[in-house]
Amino acid sequence: MKLVLPLPHVKPQKGNKMDITNAEFVISNTDVRKCPAGTFPEYAFIGRSNVGKSSLINMLTGRKGLAMTSATPGKTMLINHFLINKSWYIVDLPGYGYAKISKAEKKRFGELMEGYFQSGRPIRLVVQLIDMRHAPTADDLQMIDFLQQIGLPFVVVLTKADKLKPTQYKKRLEELGTELPNLGTGVQVIPFSSVKGQGSEQLKAVIEQACQSE
Repeated sequence: MKLVLPLPHVKPQKGNKMDITNAEFVISNTDVRKCPAGTFPEYAFIGRSNVGKSSLINMLTGRKGLAMTSATPGKTMLINHFLINKSWYIVDLPGYGYAKISKAEKKRFGELMEGYFQSGRPIRLVVQLIDMRHAPTADDLQMIDFLQQIGLPFVVVLTKADKLKPTQYKKRLEELGTELPNLGTGVQVIPFSSVKGQGSEQLKAVIEQACQSE
């Protein structure tokens, strides 16, 4: 399968929802019922522990330290809501796939995610993060399959792209075409670097497109 990569020149227009002028933390909780009322659309970010989710959110919003990395990966089962431009939410979901958590914690994570995604909340897009340096894990593939089954639109973001040399970068894109064989029609894949800013404008454009489809 050939990956659907976004055009590098596509950028969001000034004055739209992705021209972020305000970003503020609202609430963290472990109970979907305590999430903010579904007044504003939500854009959910998910990936395995240590995939670079906090760095991505901080770069996207231009707010260093807005999203914080847990001191104990895989242990903090929190759904974090950040209100953007007082009109939509970035939802930072807990990381998965940390080897040292117990079966009970894995079960709790599954129940929390199922509860969030199937709660009827106004989720416009899910941003699925995968470490570009490695093949998608079984948990990554399971999450993608889950999103497809429940019919939520999603985009795949390949984090830590800057850590690959040019030859490795090209090879990984080729390999991912085989490793992600069932993405479906039109699902975009965006190589991303929170260090160099690669992919940030493309991701903003994808989110803006989801905004416009409301």
